[in-house]
Amino acid sequence: MKRKGYFSGRRVISLAILLIFLTSCGLPASATKTPVPATSPTAASSAPPGKPNIIFILADDLDASAIQYMPKLKSLITDQGATFTNYFVSESLCCPSRATTLRGQYPHNTQILGNLYPLGGYLKFLQLDEEKSTVAVWLQDAGYHSMLAGKYFNGYPLRTDPSHVPPGWNEWYVPVKGDPYSQYNYTLNENGQQVVYGEEPEDYGTDVYVGKAVDFIKRNAPAGQPLFVYLAPFAPHSPYTPAPRHADLFADLTAPRTPNYNEEDVSDKPAYIRNRSLLTPDEQASIDEDYRNRARSLQALDEGIEAIVDALEANGQLDNTYIFFVADNGYHLGNHRQTTGKVSPYEEEMRVTMRVRGPGVPAGAMLDHLVGNVDLAQTWADLAGAKAADFCDGRSLVPLMGTDPPALDQWRQGFSFEHGVDQVNAAGEIATPTPDIDPGLLEPQDQDEKDAAAASAERRAKLGAPAFRGIRLQTLSYVEYSTGEIELYDLVSDPYQLQNLASNADPKLLAALAARVSELSACKAESCRTAEDAPFDLPESLTR
Repeated sequence: MKRKGYFSGRRVISLAILLIFLTSCGLPASATKTPVPATSPTAASSAPPGKPNIIFILADDLDASAIQYMPKLKSLITDQGATFTNYFVSESLCCPSRATTLRGQYPHNTQILGNLYPLGGYLKFLQLDEEKSTVAVWLQDAGYHSMLAGKYFNGYPLRTDPSHVPPGWNEWYVPVKGDPYSQYNYTLNENGQQVVYGEEPEDYGTDVYVGKAVDFIKRNAPAGQPLFVYLAPFAPHSPYTPAPRHADLFADLTAPRTPNYNEEDVSDKPAYIRNRSLLTPDEQASIDEDYRNRARSLQALDEGIEAIVDALEANGQLDNTYIFFVADNGYHLGNHRQTTGKVSPYEEEMRVTMRVRGPGVPAGAMLDHLVGNVDLAQTWADLAGAKAADFCDGRSLVPLMGTDPPALDQWRQGFSFEHGVDQVNAAGEIATPTPDIDPGLLEPQDQDEKDAAAASAERRAKLGAPAFRGIRLQTLSYVEYSTGEIELYDLVSDPYQLQNLASNADPKLLAALAARVSELSACKAESCRTAEDAPFDLPESLTR
């Protein structure tokens, strides 16, 4: 099926005009029909009145510095609500982060520790039956009408079931074929029907996903139907393709030259950083060009935020809606000699500012409490009056979203982060048994994708971060690698993590940090919250 959506700025072509346009192009009548929602909204129609809508906007690989180039995000969400300055992801990688968001569990409990099987990806998420209990299921059970538009998991769908719509979603618009990262030439599973998008300006991915969300709001909001929208465009993920209307913006923009950009002395860093040479002029020029295109690619998403706010306002729902804006992970651009990417346990990758507006959220509030993607599912369940699963490791952020949030010392004292800890040992071997399942069920890669994956694997063998686990306190970051290497940073005096204090740290402090990390790396549900909340008294000096 071929179908072209059109969304530009604040305008969405009506269905009637779209039908005329498509028919005039000689497409069969069946290609112009709006796909039937995947599940019936009849259960949702019995929802109690007054429940708030929840809109979740998830950017892909967004570095925090690029938010400054999203003026509509600032005026419509940031200035109207709260900024969480210490929002972290538990693992800075797409699939682990998205699994944590959907289930409210740390990666060592979701067991989704990578983007590809057997470490993770959609195949493993499905095999572990984890999509049967997600926040979408909990909210749907509480009477919400839900939709997801954009990216779900790497590896979705299985070759044997390309029309699969997971439990909990009333409407579903997710790529199943093609090259959605490039924003063009992809196929969506639209509620069980495959719809092809090409390379015309109106096929631009971010615009299409935003258009689906706006249409969903317009169709459901007038009935007072409580809505859960999960909007997950691919921007600004590589190849950082901007919409044609934004291609010439930011001509002189360069990546931030922070103190840790192309770090001069990395002798105190772990081997995967020490193995890196200083960035060459060509590498720096490439980073700058990537940064420009990343900022350009965010403009369509920024316009989309305005379109969503406008749709809510036009239907009398803006004051009854919470809008969350975050990213699945951060991104480095030349920091610590790393070119472009993620995964490492540095602030650029792990710390992703969250912005929230909604009923009762004070405008312009700044919150320094330690929070993260592990908290989102329980927060939304709390707002919706839904019952979250008992397996959740996170906590509701609702107490922070009012006029009288708890003091910092009455909140989480440490946030746990990890990468491949339970699955990869120090030798780089898979340590935990993985499900016996045929990887051939996945959508096959073409040769270019296989070559790129092989090149990426070879590069990671030398320069990729080993498995690690760590903890982020209000003023300190501590990480242990599977190689035995340790990093410790005083973030008050050294926010750019230039001086690793581990070799000269107080042994008692290191022992206490190691014990807390060990406890967190094995925690589940309530035991995670208990370990996070326990006071951690730091000595006057971190070093001997």
